Amino acid sequence: MTLNRNSILLLTTGALTGAAGIALAFLGNPANMGVCAACFIRDIAGALGFHNAVAVQYIRPEIPGFLLGAFIIAVFTRKWKPVSTREPLIRFVIAFFIMIGCLVFLGCPLRMALRIGAGDMNALVGLAGFAGGVFLGSLFLKNGFSLGLGGGDEPKNSAAANSLVTPFFAVLLLVFLVARPAFIRFSDSGPGSQHAPIILSFIFALVIGAFCQKSNFCIAGGLRDIFLIRKGWGFAGYIAIIAASFIGSLISGKFNIGFSGQPIAHSDSVWNFLGMFLAGYGSVLIGGCPLRQLIKAGSGDGDAGIAVIAFIAAGAVAHNFSIAASASGVPFNGKAAVVIGIAAVSLFAVSRRKRA
Repeated sequence: MTLNRNSILLLTTGALTGAAGIALAFLGNPANMGVCAACFIRDIAGALGFHNAVAVQYIRPEIPGFLLGAFIIAVFTRKWKPVSTREPLIRFVIAFFIMIGCLVFLGCPLRMALRIGAGDMNALVGLAGFAGGVFLGSLFLKNGFSLGLGGGDEPKNSAAANSLVTPFFAVLLLVFLVARPAFIRFSDSGPGSQHAPIILSFIFALVIGAFCQKSNFCIAGGLRDIFLIRKGWGFAGYIAIIAASFIGSLISGKFNIGFSGQPIAHSDSVWNFLGMFLAGYGSVLIGGCPLRQLIKAGSGDGDAGIAVIAFIAAGAVAHNFSIAASASGVPFNGKAAVVIGIAAVSLFAVSRRKRA
């Protein structure tokens, strides 16, 4: 791998993201959860009343920060472009199951890196599963899988209003967070009650969103590139997140290596592996992990906007139907949902292959 401007930008993005995750946890966010796209979207779903799990209800300013950071830098650099392709329902279903996989594991790939850096060995099992899912998905990409992302079906320009919905939603969430209307729910205990100061959370997320947009950083994409084209700088950025988390955890005295006693985590290795296998499998097929979908949505990608809506829906369903895992383990419904998800994503992967 040759070190160039883009690779330096990817490494910087990873290091800043990892440092922000450690800083936000120190400032009040849950332990090993300074930043987590899946968990924070789940909390927002609860705050909006879409689920009744009282311990995970809060409008996390990091999510609007990611979206608006990407939006601002894309507009400023003239990279904001309203586009969309096809197959919105297939995208929705795959994104839905990506979120289910993350909530069975208890974290998105971003939180997985923070957990690894802090010594959580359960997250290493999750990383193995995620890599396996990305590898399988990459094989389908290599053999013609397409949802309008190739084979003559490149993204088409769409109405600007279509792509402005997601940034508008981000602003609306910030208004709800500050104004605190009666219909918005906030946890009094549990992870939802643990949060860093709003302004600092938002600023950190703005910076992460801007850097991720500029560098095209994607955790699933970094692994996909290793498998398909033997280029690894994208994943090197992910290693930078782990390194920053490791250093920050040592400095703050939060480093705790092992499988047991890890904050907001369980030690069921089979379902840690399979949950992230599903997340990686689906992510590579729709063009990005949960964080990447937020960045793309802020940059004008209507398909990513659909994925974000699916994440919110899955966050609600996961808690309304006892699918999400907890520190005590994975419920039966969660195990069943992961198996169904892998089967559903595989069905789409096979049916959407295109012959050369």
